[in-house]
Amino acid sequence: MRCLFFNNTPAHVHLYKHTVSRLEDAGHEVLVLARGDECTEALLSYHDVPYETYGDRSESLQSLLWEVPAHLSTIARQARRFDPDVVFGIGPYAAYTGAITRAPAVAVLDSEPSLDHVVSKPFVRAILTPEAFRKDLGAKHYRFRGFKESAYLHPDVFEADESVRADLGVDADEPYVIVRLNAFNGHHDVGKRGFSADQRRQLLSTLAEHATVFVSDEGGDLALDELDVRPYELHPARIHDALAEAELLVADTQTMVTEAALLGTPAIRSNSFVGEDDMGNFIELEERGLIDNCSEFETVLARAQELLTDESTAETWAKRRDSYTADMVNLTEIITSIATSYSEPSAQPATAEVTGVRAD
Repeated sequence: MRCLFFNNTPAHVHLYKHTVSRLEDAGHEVLVLARGDECTEALLSYHDVPYETYGDRSESLQSLLWEVPAHLSTIARQARRFDPDVVFGIGPYAAYTGAITRAPAVAVLDSEPSLDHVVSKPFVRAILTPEAFRKDLGAKHYRFRGFKESAYLHPDVFEADESVRADLGVDADEPYVIVRLNAFNGHHDVGKRGFSADQRRQLLSTLAEHATVFVSDEGGDLALDELDVRPYELHPARIHDALAEAELLVADTQTMVTEAALLGTPAIRSNSFVGEDDMGNFIELEERGLIDNCSEFETVLARAQELLTDESTAETWAKRRDSYTADMVNLTEIITSIATSYSEPSAQPATAEVTGVRAD
């Protein structure tokens, strides 16, 4: 069987990396088509994933629009040469590939505001989303208990490596905070915003009064040498080890907040997505006490200081995380089962028959 996966961002590498390994170990052929991006390719190489790039990542919506035809042309050539039996991906590229190769395509989605499900739905065999997903996508829609991050942070899959503290240069009992700042240059970020420049400086100064602060700045435009903080500079494959050991994550991004929650690390999220129309996964995680969604910057500062000065925080979050993940599916097992269901010529999609997945 030949399985084709799309990895357009670093998060997609994590989503599929264990499935790729399992399929290869079982003797199946696997190919990943990736968007050219330094972090994405570093992760693919680190995890020894076989991949080809189809084009570079666009830095603006305008450049994305004129680059899409070139991307699709390259993808068509690569996909037809590989001749997949099944295709997995997040957005329309996977749906397009399934259509031109006549292979069933399966989408794994978790963002209601994104238009990916609108574009993909007519062309895919199935759409997998978390139970917390707040839209009904019809007969092709299947829900699972957990999040897309459950594929790589389920307790059966991930075990934190405490040696990351030495790599970061912090002592065994030294509290540290990770701050993740978004560049807001993705097509799904149009019209959205996070911390302002002044708020970023105030946030970092406040956090530095309580812990060592590591900053992961996606845009790379913050002058860290003017502040008492350190840049986060480890290989991107170590970020989950670092998150697991952190006292707190503060972010105006999305994915790392869910990752922190599943690792039992308190997380504060603040951006203009927060509100009544927020995504279901962040609403659910806040209801379970694992993250804080803050629309006001003053609330971010107050909550961060509260968490960092409360000696019971780590124990409380560990208990909440264990309670939450007890019923969470191992998404890698689900994706692998769906993929292998197509190993027989007459196979029908096994989505609805996989434990932990239900059809609407």
